[in-house]
Amino acid sequence: MQLQQAVNTIFVQLADSLSQLSPPQYSQSCATLFNNTIGQHVRHIIELFQCLENGYESGTVNYEKRKRDTLLETDKELAGRLLLDVHRGLNKPNKTLTLEASYDEHVTDSIAIDTNYFREIAYNLEHTIHHMALIRVGITEITNIQLPDNFGVASSTIKYRKQCAQ
Repeated sequence: MQLQQAVNTIFVQLADSLSQLSPPQYSQSCATLFNNTIGQHVRHIIELFQCLENGYESGTVNYEKRKRDTLLETDKELAGRLLLDVHRGLNKPNKTLTLEASYDEHVTDSIAIDTNYFREIAYNLEHTIHHMALIRVGITEITNIQLPDNFGVASSTIKYRKQCAQ
């Protein structure tokens, strides 16, 4: 499946980059990330995919009910293993889902939006790329690790840049 392959590509980039960070770097506050850490962004990525996987059976996905497990923010080895677990779980067939969310901070009731599994994988893929762009900023601040040129760049942007270069 094209979506699973795309997720694999970015997860490999992310895991390879994380493997080059020391544990203190992974959990170090970054001024350019408003004092958030690389680990916090990685946790956020993993937990949204976990919400999708957990909601698959019931048919209802709610990203707001994620765990917010601080261990993922400090244990980069655990985060790496969970990225692999998430990727392995993406081989399910497409099916109709309901997305529950409350988009207004002043409202407690959730709304229900019709969606499907593949659409939510696509959402999570784009969301991950966005957070990888932020992770890139943090990595650049705290270390001189060389990241792949396309780290945190959407595939449509990569294709556009290739066209412009010709």
